[in-house]
Amino acid sequence: MPRKQVIHPMVKLQQKVSSLVNSQIISPDDSIGKIALLFGSDWAFLKSELISFGFSMQDPVRDLLVVQKWDD
Repeated sequence: MPRKQVIHPMVKLQQKVSSLVNSQIISPDDSIGKIALLFGSDWAFLKSELISFGFSMQDPVRDLLVVQKWDD
């Protein structure tokens, strides 16, 4: 049986944020903190993950979008 590949939560976040930028809902220059309201109850987990990867909520969204690989 093939194993189902699990997508890293940060990859999912990156995909959603990329979609928001492409839809012009947010700008690449907006701070990461600005997207908090868009993620509701998932935000506490996502924020702690971002911080553990060295991001601050003041960093621009574009910094999140350029990450090539998320290593645990």
